[in-house]
Amino acid sequence: MNLIEQLKSAQKDAMRAKEKLRLGTIRMALAAVKQREVDERITLTDADVIALITKMVKQRKDAATQFAEAGRQELADKELAEIDILNDFLPAPLTDEELETLLVKAIEQTGASGMQDMGKVMGILKPQVQGRTDMGKLSGIIKSRLTS
Repeated sequence: MNLIEQLKSAQKDAMRAKEKLRLGTIRMALAAVKQREVDERITLTDADVIALITKMVKQRKDAATQFAEAGRQELADKELAEIDILNDFLPAPLTDEELETLLVKAIEQTGASGMQDMGKVMGILKPQVQGRTDMGKLSGIIKSRLTS
């Protein structure tokens, strides 16, 4: 079952269970998928949907932080609850050891020797780790590895 079908199935389950927040969050994700498919006239793959959901999670983290700083904790809590729901549809996060193994392989594969090769390494790693790790954190790890 692909990711879009999983989202639709979860939507039906949330409707039956009368889970308003879960239903609203899943509908929002499906609307974003549909919008992108219509805008670009394509059918999204699982990798595309993972990238889209990852982006939605990042947006919600930013919003939750801003709400918390503004003293609107109830809105921050809602954003955090939506993050938990969206994370159900993302692959399991990579452990530090798994990430390290993938990084070493990518550096060997590209023959990267300095910062000028960072794009090559990221190009190989991004499809493998999309939705499974924080890309900012990965970028920092690659920079430290290539400068040492």
